[in-house]
Amino acid sequence: MLATDWFPPSAERKNVLGIPFASGIDSPTAMAGTAAAGSTFKPEPRRRPIGFAPTQRGTMDQQIRKALVDEHRPEAIRARLDQIRHSGYLPDLLLGGIDGCVTTVAVIAGALGAGVSGVVACILGLANLVADGFSMAVSNYQSTKAQRDLIERSRRTEELHIAHFPEGEREEIRQIFQRKGFEGETLQRIVETITADRQLWIDTMLSEELGLQRSQPRPIRSGLATFVAFVLVGAVPLVPLSAPWLAPGVQVALAMSLAAGVFFAIGLAKGWDLQMTVWRSGVETLLTGTVAAGLAFAVGYGLRQAIGLG
Repeated sequence: MLATDWFPPSAERKNVLGIPFASGIDSPTAMAGTAAAGSTFKPEPRRRPIGFAPTQRGTMDQQIRKALVDEHRPEAIRARLDQIRHSGYLPDLLLGGIDGCVTTVAVIAGALGAGVSGVVACILGLANLVADGFSMAVSNYQSTKAQRDLIERSRRTEELHIAHFPEGEREEIRQIFQRKGFEGETLQRIVETITADRQLWIDTMLSEELGLQRSQPRPIRSGLATFVAFVLVGAVPLVPLSAPWLAPGVQVALAMSLAAGVFFAIGLAKGWDLQMTVWRSGVETLLTGTVAAGLAFAVGYGLRQAIGLG
């Protein structure tokens, strides 16, 4: 059988869109004739999609699985669960650092927009750092302390309920785990196991019923971390302004460059802590500082022109 026998007569030869093939080389007959004549024509090979090669992907999967196997060994799980969980202070440091740098950049930009000298801007920046840093620290302290007080008050409430009406609290445990899909004898064993331990019973009610985290940072340490980060990070852009031997333009350029570097570094740290794309987090934080500086400069410059100082 010839290759041309696979194709219908010329009147019926159409492509998938219903358009007749041309009589040239793109027609099935011509292509079949070329193949029958022993032509060396070969179709273009399919290209591999862009991405990881199979060997690379396999190696990465093996490395991920090995790491997970090490983390989930019985002794590793036991050690991890035995650790006392404490909330870290990195969020407080990030909050204080970002707010401190934003405050400094806003003061510098606003002062320069109003035509104030670099030395005066530096003095204003330092005064704002101390005052605003203390205010931020107190606010963070009060917020953290209020959360801890809420947890302690809720714990005492649950202890009171269990002491005076254990049947009702036991029914709450039953319904909580029934909503998770447990039933029958399994559900009964869960209820009996939890309610047999008073501390476990209370902790379960706090986390499952009230949605409270039992581990909270210490208020004083949270406030101190916020204050230290606020002052130290916010003081970085003020360094060039404290050098009177530098030209005003150089002072501003160095101050804004340092501020941009600080914003980007804080964004990198935030991305690393949250397991995000670090460069993207850095750019987002940098844009936040840029917008703050632009708004402050616009306000300062606008008031300067309105009052007629410029």
